[in-house]
Amino acid sequence: MATLLSARDLTKSYPSSTLFEGIAIHISEGDRLGLIGPNGAGKSTLLKILAEIEEPDDGEVIRRRGLKVVYVEQDDRFPEGATPLSTVTAELVHDDDDRVDVETRAAITLSKLGFVNVQRPVATLSGGWRKRLSLACALGHEPDVLMLDEPTNHLDLEGVLWLETFVRQATMAMIFVTHDRTFLENTASRIIELSPAYPGGKFEASGNYSEFVRRKEAFLDAQSTLQLTLANRVRRDTAWLDQGIQGRQTRNKTQVDAAAERRAELKATKDRNAAPARTTTIDFQTTERKTKQLLALHNVSKSMGDKLLFESIDLVLTPGRRIGLLGVNGAGKTTLLRLMAGELEPDSGTIKRAADLRVVTLSQSRATLVPTQTLHEALCPVGDTVEYRGRPVHVTGWAKRFLFEADQLSTFVSNLSGGEQARVLIANLMLEPADVLLLDEPTNDLDIPSLEVLEQALLEFPGAIVLVTHDRFMLERIATEFLGLDDAGGAKVFMTYERWNDARTRALATAAARGPKKPKRPKSKSTTRRLTFKEQREYKDMEKTILEAEAQVERLEAEVALPALASDHVRAAETYNALSATQARVTSLYARWAELEAIQGGG
Repeated sequence: MATLLSARDLTKSYPSSTLFEGIAIHISEGDRLGLIGPNGAGKSTLLKILAEIEEPDDGEVIRRRGLKVVYVEQDDRFPEGATPLSTVTAELVHDDDDRVDVETRAAITLSKLGFVNVQRPVATLSGGWRKRLSLACALGHEPDVLMLDEPTNHLDLEGVLWLETFVRQATMAMIFVTHDRTFLENTASRIIELSPAYPGGKFEASGNYSEFVRRKEAFLDAQSTLQLTLANRVRRDTAWLDQGIQGRQTRNKTQVDAAAERRAELKATKDRNAAPARTTTIDFQTTERKTKQLLALHNVSKSMGDKLLFESIDLVLTPGRRIGLLGVNGAGKTTLLRLMAGELEPDSGTIKRAADLRVVTLSQSRATLVPTQTLHEALCPVGDTVEYRGRPVHVTGWAKRFLFEADQLSTFVSNLSGGEQARVLIANLMLEPADVLLLDEPTNDLDIPSLEVLEQALLEFPGAIVLVTHDRFMLERIATEFLGLDDAGGAKVFMTYERWNDARTRALATAAARGPKKPKRPKSKSTTRRLTFKEQREYKDMEKTILEAEAQVERLEAEVALPALASDHVRAAETYNALSATQARVTSLYARWAELEAIQGGG
C-alpha cells in the first residue's frame, strides 16, 4: 500500500504539560487506523496536527502531493435554522470544483448517506443523523484521508452499528480516535496507543482490538522482565563501582559509561512500567442488605405524550442481577430508569421497593454538576474531608484517586474536560452506599483504562444494576441479561446481546418486506361522488403501479451508492435527479391511492 502521509519526531506541549514527544506515524491507502490512549495523551491534538489544523512544536509531517485530508471533530455543530442541504452546500461552496453545481453535489452526497428529506430542519435530527450530516460535510470534499474524533460518542446503538458499516465500506483511508472497543474490534486494521508506558510514547499493532490487546500484553510482560534483568545488572555495576583502590585501578571509562547507560535505561523502564498503574480507583459502596427482592415492577406501562413507550413490564431486581437496557433513542430506556428511581410514576401497574431501599443514579445529562463550582466544591461540598466507608478522607487524597492533582482543585467544573467531569460524577456516586445502581450512559468520555476499572467495580458490586450504554463491550461483560424495548410499546427479556440483536435484525427485515402501510381512508364530506370508469381502472392497477415505482426507487438508490459514480459527476447528477423524481412520484401515487380509495368507499 502506498503511503499517503507520514510524520516523525512530533512533539506538542502546553505550559501545564507535555502531551507527547518524538511521535512517528504513517497512514497508507486503505488504512483503518484506530488511535487510542488515556485522556490527556494528546490524541485529538495529534489528529489536528496531521490535518494541518494545529502546528507541532517540533517534528514534521510529509503529505503526498495533492492529498486531501478532512477532520471531523467530536461535537456536531450546525448553524441555527440550517437544513441538511444548506449545511453541506455551505461546506462545499469554496471548493475548487466546477464540474457540477454545489447544490447538486451536496444533494448527491446526502443521498449516499441515506438522507431523503434534505430540507428537514437540522434541529429535529437525532444524534445519529447529525453524525451522518457531519460525515456528509466531510465526504463532499472527496477526501483521501478521513479523520474522525470520537465518532461514536453520544450515539445510540443503531447509530454506532450504521457507523461501523460506513467505515468498513468506505474507500478512503481513515484514522479514528475512539474508546469503543467493539467498534475497534469490528473496523480497525491497525491500532496505535499513545501512552508513556511505551518507548517513543506509542505502541502499534496490526489487526483488530483483540490482536492489539494480545500483542500489548506480551510487550508489557517482556518490558517487566527487562526491568528485572536490568535491575540485576545495575546491582552488579554498583558493587563493582564500590570496589576499593585495587578495583579502581582496573576500571576503564567504557565500562563506567556502560554502567551509567544501564542505570538510565532501568529508570526509563521503571517509569514506563509504572505508567499503566495510574488509573482511576473505583469501588462502589453497598449497604450489604440481605433482602432478596430489592425492587419489583408488575404490569408497568408508561406513555409520553401520544407515544406508548412500554406496557406490561414485569421485572424483579435482586442482589447480583445486572440488566442491560437496549433500544433505540426514544424507546423509553431513560424513562424506565426514572420510574425505578421514583422520579416518575407509571401510568398503570405497580412498583414495589424494599424498605429503606438505597438507589443511586448516574444520569447522562450530568445535571448534578454545577458549572460554577470549583473542583474542590464538586468533590467535597462542605469542609475539606469526605466520608468514605465510614472514614474521613482529605479532599486532596480523594481527588488523587480520580487522577486530579492538588493544583486543579480551584478549577471550575465548566473548564473540566468531558472525561474529567465523568470522573467527578463517579467520585460522588462512590460516597453513597447503594442497593441498586441505575447507570445511564456511564461510559461517555471515559478512556479505556477508566472503562476497565469501572467494569471491574461493577462486577464486584453485590447489589442490583440496571445499565444503559452504547458500549457493547461493557454490556456483554457486565449484564447477566438484557431487556429490549422495541420502540412500539413492547419489551422482552433476552439472555444475550447477540439474541437481542438477531431479533432486532429480523424485525427490521420483516418491516422492510411488508413495505409501507396502506394509508387510512380519510373522511370526506361528500357521499354522492363515485369512481368514473377510468378511475376504476386506475384504482385497480394502483397497487401494481406503486410496486413498480418503488422498485425503480430501489434500483436508483443502489446506483447512487456505487463507488464508481463518485468520479462521474454528470452521471451522478442525472441519477440523483431521477431518484428524486421517482421518490416524488411514489409519494403522489400513495396520495392518489388514498383519494381513490376514499371515493370507492363512498366518502
